[in-house]
This record gives sequence, structure tokens and C-alpha cells, in this order.
Amino acid sequence: MKRKDGFVLREVCGEKVIVGEGLGAINFGKLISLNETAAWIWDKAGEQGTFSVDTLVEALCDTYDVTPETARTDVQALLNQWLELDIITE
Repeated sequence: MKRKDGFVLREVCGEKVIVGEGLGAINFGKLISLNETAAWIWDKAGEQGTFSVDTLVEALCDTYDVTPETARTDVQALLNQWLELDIITE
């Protein structure tokens, strides 16, 4: 998977949000609010370039005190939302 170009993480009024910039903003027209962990996953996905559930679960478990099972469930749910919002590609 990859993050789509034109979507960036910003801090707006103390909240971390994904917004569309440039061409990404034309058809997007919304903000996606993220908690701290989801924002970390967005950044990690960008660092990895091409990422998968497995690579993000491994990174999450290396950084946070979370079981692989919980991490996998949460990462998969988050990526499914991002796919539905069309801000990442498979």
C-alpha cells in the first residue's frame, strides 16, 4: 500500500488531521481527525513508502506496549477506513 500524494498531516486547533493539498484537495473537501496513535501510523506509513498491515503492526509493536493481535486489528481497521476515504492505495 502507499499513501496518495496530496494528503498531509497537519495540526489544527490542537488536533491532528489529514487534509488534502493541491490536487488532493479538489475532490476531498474534508478533514480526517486522528488520535495520537493513528497520526503516528500515518507518519510511519509515509516513512516506509510502500507499507503493509504487517510492516505497520511490527513498527507499532516495537514502539508501543501493544500485543500483535490488538495492533493487527487496529491497523487493519484504520487502513480499511483510509482505503474507503481514498487517501491510500493498495
